[in-house]
Amino acid sequence: MLCCLRLPFTAQLRTSADLPVLSYRHAFHAGNHADVLKHMVLVHALDYLTSKDAPLWYIDTHAGAGRYEFSRGDTQGHAEYHEGIGALWEAATLPPALSRYREVIRLSNPDGQLRRYPGSPSIARMMLRPQDRIWLHELHPADARELERDSRHAPVPSRVIDTDGFAGLRALLPPQPRRALAIIDPSYEMDSDYRAVVDALRDALERFSSGVYLLWYPLLASRESRRLPERLEALGAQKWLHAQLLLRPLQAGGAGLLGSGMFVINPPWTLRAALEDCRSALLEHLAPGGEGSLEITSRES
Repeated sequence: MLCCLRLPFTAQLRTSADLPVLSYRHAFHAGNHADVLKHMVLVHALDYLTSKDAPLWYIDTHAGAGRYEFSRGDTQGHAEYHEGIGALWEAATLPPALSRYREVIRLSNPDGQLRRYPGSPSIARMMLRPQDRIWLHELHPADARELERDSRHAPVPSRVIDTDGFAGLRALLPPQPRRALAIIDPSYEMDSDYRAVVDALRDALERFSSGVYLLWYPLLASRESRRLPERLEALGAQKWLHAQLLLRPLQAGGAGLLGSGMFVINPPWTLRAALEDCRSALLEHLAPGGEGSLEITSRES
């Protein structure tokens, strides 16, 4: 039975009335190259974790609206998806992890035409099972309303919470079923977000060291962006994987989004090989200029 609630999770959480609503919205960048990397990793991780019957909690700290229509102004005006999922849509062959990711996106486009893009919450709804549970944190009122509406029709018990996702993650750990995947994807419009993700992961590891944590971050020329990977590695997680997809070289003084990274704590043991297998296809379709790279490092124990 579907459970969709919008309630403060605990009295300790801050609500949207206490925090500024940022101008950033996922719709501006839906389906771009960063979403390809982020959601390919998410799909692979969810496939791996749901291969066991035990219940799983999915926690999204910055959920967004959950799905995006490419005909709408906020998405069409930016049209970043043309260089992301759009570049993969008609590819004749793709390696398994990319093909599986595209298969999930096609579930939202049953007529075969690329008209909409499912964000992380929608991907979770499509892939999770009735015994699992979804926790979605979103401060933007319009996006939270869309999450609520879509959650009413999902087969997976869901809760939409209009609170700070970092505080929400803290409140949910350790999870009752002792199995959880958390995806952390803030706007990074403020330098404090870089410090907040490190603090959130440090606290999460203290509360629940065996959780699977997926952190996305932008590759920019800024000092905070360039320092983030070493700060994440210094957290001391026993197992992690770090993937950086660069569209052009990361050089000080460069402008704009140069690529993006995924830092995964307690990754599926199959993830590195899956990403390595996708390197050529990702660079061919997403960085056709020949300047791109996919760098993968990991710690196994």
